[in-house]
Amino acid sequence: MHFEDVKGILSPKGNMNIYRGCTHGCIYCDSRSTCYNMNHDFEDVLVKRNAPALLEKALSGRRKRMMVGMGSMSDPYMHCEKQLQHTRKCMEIIDRYGYGFTLITKSDLVLRDLDLIKSINSRTKAVVQMTLTTFDEDLCRILEPNVATTKQRFEVLMKLKEEGIPTVVWLTPVLPFINDTEENLRGILDYCIQAGVKGIICFDMGLTLRQGNREYFYKKLDEHFPGMKERYISSFGSSYNCTSPDNRQLMKIFYQTCKAHNIMYNVDEIFEYLHTFEDKTENDQLTLF
Repeated sequence: MHFEDVKGILSPKGNMNIYRGCTHGCIYCDSRSTCYNMNHDFEDVLVKRNAPALLEKALSGRRKRMMVGMGSMSDPYMHCEKQLQHTRKCMEIIDRYGYGFTLITKSDLVLRDLDLIKSINSRTKAVVQMTLTTFDEDLCRILEPNVATTKQRFEVLMKLKEEGIPTVVWLTPVLPFINDTEENLRGILDYCIQAGVKGIICFDMGLTLRQGNREYFYKKLDEHFPGMKERYISSFGSSYNCTSPDNRQLMKIFYQTCKAHNIMYNVDEIFEYLHTFEDKTENDQLTLF
């Protein structure tokens, strides 16, 4: 872990990453790709030291409120957050200025900040997005070794449901020949149904590989799944998209299940929901009249 001051923190669309790199160790992580020009070891997390100050400056200077999003590149609840509380500091600022909020995580540490999430959601909208890829707990510990297991994440989703916090699940990536099974898919979908998630983001049953993350992924395949790397090379070559041979059948199950349980599955619709700012106090005032 190392610290730097950066020039900016908030993108024009309201996205931010207060860390760069990650310690969760997921074997498929796209953020390892060399196209992102990371000039330090991925596990040597860069902490954007002045992120809270930059965020406060950005939000205080805006006329129109919006949704602020965290975690598109680096999980806001990786291990160092427990001590640094960088994510919590930024959430306090978002809450203070009345902005909406969403984040993507695989960590149960998000429940530490449930008080702030509830406060934001009471006046605007706070959406917790959680990645679920692998129903089998033992397999999950191989694919996503240093973070909360899928069952633990499901328990987080259930707690958020109990507290009235809207949630969205990322069912991606699904690894061909490893967890691209109907049993795995139905297990994840059952968790989503029980947790009452608003939407599930799933582009297809597969993953993407490019320089940087491909080499790391293949190294881990050699460690945990002997012979699997050769199967990937034989099946996909150097393709960016590595789609499961069972994609059509599995996506049919995915669509049918989401429709049956009134879960959003259209990616554009979900993204629109995540990016749309809501002012609940304004709605409450209109109700009075």
